[in-house]
Amino acid sequence: MLHTFIKYLASNSKRYSAHTIKAYSSDLEQFQNYLSTTYHIEEPAQASHQLIRSWLVSLLEAGDTPRTINRKIAALKKFYKFLLSRELISTDPMLKVTAPVAAKHLPGFIKETDMAILLNEVNFGEGFTAARNKLIIETLYLTGIRVSELTAINLNDIDLNRKLIKINGKGNKQRMAPVVERLTASLQNYLPLRDKALQNTDAAQTALFITNKGTAAYPRMVYRIVHDHLSLVSTNHRKSPHMLRHSFATALMNHGAELNAVKDLLGHASLAATQVYTHTTIDKIKSIYKHAHPRA
Repeated sequence: MLHTFIKYLASNSKRYSAHTIKAYSSDLEQFQNYLSTTYHIEEPAQASHQLIRSWLVSLLEAGDTPRTINRKIAALKKFYKFLLSRELISTDPMLKVTAPVAAKHLPGFIKETDMAILLNEVNFGEGFTAARNKLIIETLYLTGIRVSELTAINLNDIDLNRKLIKINGKGNKQRMAPVVERLTASLQNYLPLRDKALQNTDAAQTALFITNKGTAAYPRMVYRIVHDHLSLVSTNHRKSPHMLRHSFATALMNHGAELNAVKDLLGHASLAATQVYTHTTIDKIKSIYKHAHPRA
């Protein structure tokens, strides 16, 4: 049944990304192997909630984090709901399985002063590659979009007259990202250089960000560009595109943006995902209080 379930996920690609499908497949195969080797049960449909709990306990004892285990629980929940909907089981064993509480880790971010140094003082160079690399970093930092959303931007998604970029987010949900003056100027500088670079290739490319060969930019390339440039101004061990997304949200919250507005800009489905940034703001408030209040 695992194979049928994975095929079902793949057929619903608008709801489940390739990354999610791969992760769920790996998790469920691991669970199946556990049942087979530990209890000689070959079919996960036969597993009780006690056996599921025993697997989760074994994962905790092996050192898996609550976050990893919660993802595996999510895979199991989807799987058993699938079996229940097709009347292959009569009761859902996951109803009696409780997820471990994951420790909340505050997202890392790059200081505004460090980003100012990178964007205002670091020399990116001249020409197409330099303009593209700087625009990639500016777009991530000034809009807070995900790297997958960045690489999906096409030329017709940009409306410089209205100062907006259409973003194709998770689950094919679309939202609009505002284009500030700095980003407008960088786009106007980059677009002619992009057109000229394409003239030297055989590509007919609609993607905003392209490689030197005229193909669409891809996540690993963006990661490399961001990592290399953030290394010039930050000692943070994590220097990823997602770090710029966290930096964007943190800067907004520290300057008094409403939580709902930040949620919409980030493309979060609910406030729960956005509320982590309030911790950073509270820390800043505490720091200001400590240094400013005479009795602190």
